[in-house]
Amino acid sequence: MKRNTILMATMAVATLGTTTQSCVALATSSVGLAILKQVLLGGITKGLNIFSDKNSFLANSLIEAAMPQQLKSINNTLQNIGLSHLVQKEKEYIAQAAAFTVETSRPILVNAVNSLTAEDAAKIVQGGSGAATQILREKTSQQLMDALAPKVDAKLNEFGIVQSLNSALKGSNILGSILGNSNNASFTGGISRLASEQMVNGLFNIIQNHEQQNSAQIMNSLNTLNTAK
Repeated sequence: MKRNTILMATMAVATLGTTTQSCVALATSSVGLAILKQVLLGGITKGLNIFSDKNSFLANSLIEAAMPQQLKSINNTLQNIGLSHLVQKEKEYIAQAAAFTVETSRPILVNAVNSLTAEDAAKIVQGGSGAATQILREKTSQQLMDALAPKVDAKLNEFGIVQSLNSALKGSNILGSILGNSNNASFTGGISRLASEQMVNGLFNIIQNHEQQNSAQIMNSLNTLNTAK
C-alpha cells in the first residue's frame, strides 16, 4: 500500500513537471508571448481609462488602497482639525492631475510590454498569478515615477492645493514627523511625490487585478495552443 502511494505521488510530480514545462514552452512561443502581452495591454488600457476620468479615479478602491501611509497621516491630521473639505479637495486635485499623466504613462508601459522576451514569458508562467504585472512593475516603476512626478507637482501647484495644505498645517509638527522635515520646501516636494506614488502603485494594482481576472483566459489559450500542436 505504502509502495503504491509513493508510486502515485512520483507519477503526479512527474506529470506536473511535464505540464509546467509544456506551459513554459508554449508561453515562450511567439503566439504564447502575444497572448501574455495582450492581457497586459488590456490591463494598461483599463487603468489609463480610469485615470482619464476624475470620478472613476476617485471611486476606484485599488487606487485608494495605493495611497501612501504618509499621505493618509496628513489627511487624518487635516480631518482631526476640522478640515475634511480640504482633504476632499486634495483628492479631487490629485485625480485631475492623474488625468494629466495618462499620455506620459502610456508609451512607457506599452513599450515595456512590447519589449517582453521569451525569458520574461517563462518567468511569468513559473511565477504564478500576478507575475506578469510584477515584471512590468520592475521594468517601469522608477521610470514612471521620474516622468510623472514633475507633471504632478506642476499640476498640484497650479491648482494651489500645496499652498492650501501648507497654510492649514502651518505651525504643526505633523509635517516634521511625517516627512522628516517641517519646512515648506520639503512639503511641497513631498505631497507631489506621495501623490505620484499613489498613481503609479494604483495603476499597477489595476493591471494586476486585470491579469488575475484573466489568468484563466491565459491558461485556456495556452492549452488550446497545446491541443492544436
